[in-house]
Parts: sequence; C-alpha cells; structure tokens
Amino acid sequence: MAKAKTGRIRVGIGGWTYEPWRGPFYPEGLVHRRELEFASRKLTSIEINGTFYGSQKPESFARWHDETPDDFVFALKGPRFATNRRVLAEAGESVERFLASGVLELKDKLGPINWQLAPTKRFDPDDFAAFLKLLPARVEGRALRHAVEVRHDSFKDPAFVTLAREHGVAIVVAGDAEYPQIADPTAHFVYARIMGTGEGPAAGYPPKALDRWAERARAWAAGQAPDGLETVAPVEAGPPRDVFLYVISGHKVANPAAAMEIIGRLG
Repeated sequence: MAKAKTGRIRVGIGGWTYEPWRGPFYPEGLVHRRELEFASRKLTSIEINGTFYGSQKPESFARWHDETPDDFVFALKGPRFATNRRVLAEAGESVERFLASGVLELKDKLGPINWQLAPTKRFDPDDFAAFLKLLPARVEGRALRHAVEVRHDSFKDPAFVTLAREHGVAIVVAGDAEYPQIADPTAHFVYARIMGTGEGPAAGYPPKALDRWAERARAWAAGQAPDGLETVAPVEAGPPRDVFLYVISGHKVANPAAAMEIIGRLG
C-alpha cells in the first residue's frame, strides 16, 4: 500500500462554552447542551481547556465522544498540577492521575495532549529531560501524542529542540503571539496555536493572513518547513505530518469564524 503523501490537517478552537459566541457562532435559541454537537460539525477539532484547571469525570469524556462526529478529534490540556511546579521531574503522580482520570473514554477521538508551562518557567535541561520521560507513549494499549507549550525565551535553545526530538514530543508553535516562537518539527505531528485575531476583520484575521496559515498547515502536512516562522535547530524536509491548528486567545469572539475560514481554504 502506498504511503500517504500528506498528513491530516485539523483546525479548531479552545473550548466550546463561551457566552459571546452565542449569536455570532451559535444560532440564537440553541440550547447550551447542544453547543458541542454544533461546534464539532463546523470545526474538525477542539482543544479542551477545562482539563488544565481540574479533573473531569469519565462520564464527561464518554459523552463528548458520543456527541461528536466519527472523524472528530479532541486535544487536551494537561493539568496545571503537573506543569506549574518548580521541579517538573516530580510531576509523575500528577501525570499518572490525569491519564487515569477517564481521558481514554474519548477512544479514537483522543488527540494530542498539550503540556503548557508557565511563562516564568525557564529551561533546565536535566529537569526537562526527566519530565519528558514521565510522558508515556501508550496507556492501556492506546498510543498517546504529547506536545509541550513553552513560554520563556530560555527554551530557544538547540538542546531543548534535541530533547523534544529524542522523545518524539511536539513543540507547540506560538503564532502571532508574545510568546517565543519555536517552529521546529520534533514529532510525527505539528501542534500550532495562533493568537492574532483582532476586532477589525469579520473573521478575526485579514484574508491574506488566513491564506498564509492555511498554506503553512499544508506545508507542515507535506513534511515541509513553512515560510516566515522562527526555528532554533532547523532540519531538512521530513515525512508527512498530521497537523493540529487552534485559533486561541486574541479577539476570542472571532476565533470560530477564523477557524472555519482556514478549514474552507484547505478544502
């Protein structure tokens, strides 16, 4: 069987419960309990933010699985109890508790897990290597995909990129953001969070900017390096990669429109 020439691209937003989306995105009169059902048919992925702040019930993960289309995928934010600590190497119990909390109820809809670090967290090679060793490749027979979102300039270090590559962990690409941009591919997938929507354009971004992000997603999926992004330890073109791109923060009310515009451009 011939190998795929391009990875799968999924585009979405962070969460689905946001009152200002009722009207601009959700139809008037749509009951709140059907918002995920609606959003998952307009987008191809959603990043669940609630898992960062506290545990969710297994029944919730099972319900989210059942309310979404067969080819829909969720990304999860890893718990802050694992990442907002002085010594990351001590996060083992928090990581294990999170992975045993019911996330596997998402089944094939379980996408990458984003382990987001605090903006004040600096790069400590030994401690970070120990943390990456705590992230299992499989749990109960299910393969896991891990990404790390670092937000301190000290991570713009080739040693950090090398560690991520050795462990097959993606570095979250910060797009149009104040955080350091490290667009080096380090895993078999790419995880990007773009944060530049504004109040002016109807879809949050001007058309040319939406075109640019769609083209970058295509390039990543084809194993290529997109133009205009900062890297630390660049490599030549690699294999096709799945892409997860989320429109986050910025002018949040416009984020669903921006995500849908990018999906439209990707055809």
